[in-house]
Amino acid sequence: MNHPDIEIIDKKTPYKGFLTIDVYRLRHRKFDGTWTDVLPPREVCDRGAAVGVLLYDPDRDTVVMIEQFRVGSAAAGGPAWMTEIVAGMVGEGESPEEVARRESMEEAGCAIQEIERICDYYVSPGAFTEVVTVFCGRVDSRNLAATGGLEEEHEDIRIMALPAGEAIRMMDENRLRNSVAIIAIGWLARHRESLRKRWLGAG
Repeated sequence: MNHPDIEIIDKKTPYKGFLTIDVYRLRHRKFDGTWTDVLPPREVCDRGAAVGVLLYDPDRDTVVMIEQFRVGSAAAGGPAWMTEIVAGMVGEGESPEEVARRESMEEAGCAIQEIERICDYYVSPGAFTEVVTVFCGRVDSRNLAATGGLEEEHEDIRIMALPAGEAIRMMDENRLRNSVAIIAIGWLARHRESLRKRWLGAG
C-alpha cells in the first residue's frame, strides 16, 4: 500500500494460512485535501490473484460450465453447490493466461484453442486484495467427461455443456450466484455474435 495519500500507522498479521489476514491502522487524505483521523482497525484478507475463464464453443454456440461445492455460500445460507465458470488461483511465476489454460484442463478437460481477455476486477475491495482476470476461451465442447478436478485438491466437479442462450437465461433468472460467472456470461450476452463471427472466420 505504497501511496502518497495513505499513511500506515501500524500493520499486524494475526493469521496466515490459505488466507492471510492483515490488520491496518491508517489514515488517508480526504477529497478536500485534509487528512482523516486514524481510522479504526481495518482487516484485509490477502488471498492472491485469481483467474476465471468462460469456455465457449462457437461452432455449437455452447458454453462449458462446472458445478462444485462452495463452503462460503453454504455458510451464508446460500446454495452449497454452485454453477460456475472454470477458475483458479495464480501461482508463483504463472501468468493469468497460463492459469486459464491449466485450470481449463484440470477442471473441465478442455484445451483452449484461442483466448480473449474480458476484464479484471476486485472481488470485494473493501476487505479483500483479490483481483480476478477474466478470459473467454475457445474450446471444443464435444465428448466432455462427466466430472473433473484434481483429487489432491479435493475437487469434485461436475462438467456440463449448455447452449449459450440457456446460460444467459440462468444469469437473467438469478440462477448464477457468483460474480465471475455473472460477469463472464453478461459479457458473452453482449459480444456473442461478434465473437462467433471473429472466431469462426478465423477457424
